[in-house]
Amino acid sequence: MHNVSFSDLGLIDYKEAWDYQEQRFEEVTQRKLKGDGKLHYLLFCEHPHVYTLGKSGENTNLLISDEMLKRINATYYHINRGGDITYHGPGQIVAYPILNLEALGLTLKSYIHEMEQVIIDCLADYGIKSDRLEGATGVWLDVGVKGKERKICAIGVRASRFVTMHGLAFNINTNLDYFSYINPCGFIDKGVTSMQKELGYEVDYNEVKQNLKKHFAARFNFEYNL
Repeated sequence: MHNVSFSDLGLIDYKEAWDYQEQRFEEVTQRKLKGDGKLHYLLFCEHPHVYTLGKSGENTNLLISDEMLKRINATYYHINRGGDITYHGPGQIVAYPILNLEALGLTLKSYIHEMEQVIIDCLADYGIKSDRLEGATGVWLDVGVKGKERKICAIGVRASRFVTMHGLAFNINTNLDYFSYINPCGFIDKGVTSMQKELGYEVDYNEVKQNLKKHFAARFNFEYNL
């Protein structure tokens, strides 16, 4: 078992959460450099409306002006994770694992694969069949069905010295209208969905959080320190 410090930060400003991540990331990295690889964090939170663009992203994938951003009460950040543009907002679970991958025996590729499986397993609890899409990170529905492929969870990470930050954004009761202002993850031919849209009712957000936490523990062999 790997001991992991778990925190639920609740609804928190994106920049505040990013700064908090950076502090924990530096802490884990410094401990690792001193030979102590046993420090890991898992953070859950929810953000007010915000768009984030990864290092490999294109600004043109944000389809609206600064004035429109203000009108829809959203902010925009160019950040240091991989991937393109995505949206965070109320009704979405954001998970930030800050992990020493070497201590967990994981490569970056296997880490992302396991995170995808956490979401796949969690969705299966609710009867939603999901899968991976070749050439794209995250978790998708109706993979291979032309015109119907849609993403329910975006994944974008940063790793330095095999310590991770950033993570995943899982659409639970998310207002999907906000995705219409971007090309999500750079795609122009694929959709976005949520558990609420797929199931036809508002999902118990806190219940999903608990199930997600359970599936993280199962896939990564975590034992939580609260």
